Amino acid sequence: MKRTYQPNNRHKFKTHGFRIRMRTTDGQNTLKRRRMKGRHRLAAR
Repeated sequence: MKRTYQPNNRHKFKTHGFRIRMRTTDGQNTLKRRRMKGRHRLAAR
């Protein structure tokens, strides 16, 4: 059986990257929440 996680860096950063998150207000709120929680890694690069 094929494993469910097939890693692809390009897809990861295009979807969950810092610069993508900063583009939208919702994404900025996501980063804000993670900062408030005290995360060391806010986004995938």
